[in-house]
Amino acid sequence: MQRRQLIALAALPLAAPPVQAAPTTVRTRVETPLGAFVIEVDTAVAPVTVANYLAYVDARQLDTAWVYRLVTLANQPQSAHKIEVVQWGLNLPDEAPPLRPAIAHETTKQTGLRHRDGTISMARGAPGTATAEFFICIGDQPELDFGGRRNPDGQGFAAFGQVVQGMDVVRALHRRGGAEQWLASPIRIGPVRRA
Repeated sequence: MQRRQLIALAALPLAAPPVQAAPTTVRTRVETPLGAFVIEVDTAVAPVTVANYLAYVDARQLDTAWVYRLVTLANQPQSAHKIEVVQWGLNLPDEAPPLRPAIAHETTKQTGLRHRDGTISMARGAPGTATAEFFICIGDQPELDFGGRRNPDGQGFAAFGQVVQGMDVVRALHRRGGAEQWLASPIRIGPVRRA
């Protein structure tokens, strides 16, 4: 009887090991003259916006990028809804064609993300015009979320990741802000690589 049980057990199929889900988070390292910072993005949360960002990174098109706008509480006297951000990217002239097509606008209502301290988001004009210009929030910025009042269309901006290391570097860049938001001498940054 015992022998039959052993033979029956031996005939059972072995359970397959559990399948590991592929990680959906990716980190990129951004070099600056003041040190580096690391951004973490999640391909499952904001897939269109993250794919756009990583396409620029992987093609090394952000290796020569610029911090060109520093928005502080002091340099936006006309705005009723003040924000604080470090804006960076390719900083192409308005008449220059983008290197990649503009992407669909993924709102914070869709993604569930919020513009909090260290959040990276897409700069844009109208919804669906974002390409290779980004900004990082200094402090929480709810006016940039869906329904926020910073942009008259109420669609907010497409948050897609978070600075997870080097926020002190981002703050040091922000402290270089002056009376004007747009820098007369943009700060060159890059390379930007997957970490």
